[in-house]
Amino acid sequence: MNIDRSARMQTNELKAERDKVINSLVFPSLFVGLLWLIYAAQQVFHAPSEWFGLFPRAYRGIPGVLTFHLVHGGFWHLYYNSIALFVLGTLTFYFYRGIAFTAFCWIYLMTGVWLWAFGRDNSCHIGASGLVYGLLCFLFFSGVFRRDRRLLLVSVLVLTFYGSLATGIFPLTPEISWEGHMMGSLSGIATAWFYRNEGPQKQQHFWSDEEDEDEKKWGIGEKRFH
Repeated sequence: MNIDRSARMQTNELKAERDKVINSLVFPSLFVGLLWLIYAAQQVFHAPSEWFGLFPRAYRGIPGVLTFHLVHGGFWHLYYNSIALFVLGTLTFYFYRGIAFTAFCWIYLMTGVWLWAFGRDNSCHIGASGLVYGLLCFLFFSGVFRRDRRLLLVSVLVLTFYGSLATGIFPLTPEISWEGHMMGSLSGIATAWFYRNEGPQKQQHFWSDEEDEDEKKWGIGEKRFH
């Protein structure tokens, strides 16, 4: 009976883990798919990306706060952003599934608003790179702020594979939207701080009253954590 019960528990745990992984893939896959669909429509209808771009402090650039993430300047621009968005988005929805969608929306909006307010004059910004930097910083700093070993490991892994992107927040290449990268990064950090007390938390250990009574009963002096 104990063996059957243990087998059922393991089966249920595997099923729950499989469902969690699948659910974590859904939104990133749909969002990346939307980006490619929009890119295909641009090619078919010969729509310039600038139509949907963000122009800082210009009235015509206000709609771009919502649309500039969705359009890209070319195939490779979209390709590299898609891979990073899929990986970082999946990690976000896996480890922070209770707040992942809300965090994504805040990063999406704050990046656009701040870029419109503080971006270079007479410039047009397009592409989802700001989202990539936002999710990257959200994952890294969420683990730091929560001081949870498992989430800190995620932070280290993210830094290991994407740490080289840090140079993107500096004005080293004029044609690169370093302001978008910087605003995305700040949005990710701000979101991680705001939601630091929500979602997964560092595990707390408490004394077990039952164990304490048993230890007193049997004269065992050492206490244990559970």
